[in-house]
Amino acid sequence: MNKYISTAIALFVTSTLAYGQANISPAKPQSQKIIVMGATIHTGDGKVIENGYLTFDKGKITGIGDATTVKFSTNDARLITASGKHVYPGFIAPITNLGLIEIESVKATIDEDELGENNAHIRSIIAYNTDSKVPATLRSNGILMAQITPKGGSISGSSSVVQLDAWNWEDAAIRKEDAMHMTWPATPRGRGGFGGGGRFGAAPGGVDPNERTQNAIAEINKFFTESKAYTEATPAVTNTRMAAMKGVFNGSEKLFITANTQKDIVSAVMFAKKFGITPVIVGGDDAYLLTDFLKSNNVAVVVKQPHALPNNADDDVNMPYKNAALLSNAGVTVVLSIDGFWQQRNLPFMAGTASAWGMSKEDALKTITLNAAKAMGVDKTTGSLEIGKDATFFISGGDALDMKSNKVEEAFIQGRSINLDNLHKQLDKKFSDKYGIK
Repeated sequence: MNKYISTAIALFVTSTLAYGQANISPAKPQSQKIIVMGATIHTGDGKVIENGYLTFDKGKITGIGDATTVKFSTNDARLITASGKHVYPGFIAPITNLGLIEIESVKATIDEDELGENNAHIRSIIAYNTDSKVPATLRSNGILMAQITPKGGSISGSSSVVQLDAWNWEDAAIRKEDAMHMTWPATPRGRGGFGGGGRFGAAPGGVDPNERTQNAIAEINKFFTESKAYTEATPAVTNTRMAAMKGVFNGSEKLFITANTQKDIVSAVMFAKKFGITPVIVGGDDAYLLTDFLKSNNVAVVVKQPHALPNNADDDVNMPYKNAALLSNAGVTVVLSIDGFWQQRNLPFMAGTASAWGMSKEDALKTITLNAAKAMGVDKTTGSLEIGKDATFFISGGDALDMKSNKVEEAFIQGRSINLDNLHKQLDKKFSDKYGIK
């Protein structure tokens, strides 16, 4: 990825934006024990504790439970009285180019993809921009972590899970390489058309579309076969692309495969299984038709935002709203995603929509907390409120999945009380003052 931007361009972009930037510094480490008392605690794993308590120290959760059963001394601790409020685990935004794009119309700030079909060696974490002004707008809605994901090529490279309050990418990283991302060659449909949102357009030079798809699958199969052999041997010459696949084969890194039609989903899962890998399906427009298959193979699905049009002309017009519930109610692990980077601030409200179309509120919450953490392999440290896990959570004045009542009043990342100011809030105050709006 492009790691360097010329000084002239950087100064231009900085000066262009400087007139209204939020001046926010990352929070300092937790310095004293903190006790949250009286809140309704949504643990993220489906449980709700009415009138609960939460204690944390040195960035880790040290206690959680029913507030009526305990008494605390506040001599050496900070007490937060949260009666009538709600506590949630920090939300996790999956598969986003957050921090890889700052201004879509300024090419110098776009660093989300690479040329070529095989970019297995790409690591998104080294291009992640912690100085981006966008994460602050996400934190204000409870999104405290994100999976920074590259694009481009059949094999796009490795994503990284980061927390959204850091000085640099080293500080931000929760997991530097959590998953390898690839797009399954889409099966042609109709008269040479391609379904499922595949990357392969009309075949050039009169090449049969089916043949082109099969050739692409053969190339991927060859690369995986050779890479597996490479990672199990002691090669004399380093191949960076093949070396990057080691984590996928030894299980330390997940494999996310974008596939949408029934045939492509089945083909992608069986391909991964051949190499001893349990994949995560991304997109999965037709996944609701394969619930038994996905459940029996323990395959999680990252579904697209529900505020969208159906993928197929003969689909129920409300299918995008119901997709997550149909999968979840059938026992499939579901993660909810939303396109882009600015739009990520609406992620909790997409979960709210899913809850209005067949999911329980707590199951919808899991799609952006514990389920997401499991899919990314970080559930041992985050994703739910449990003793020993990171104290990454927030306090809301209302239902965090409801746009009208969500009001994040305080948020903590690894125990650090973070600044919830952002450029949107500053501009709102500026023009409210200008026009005398209260």
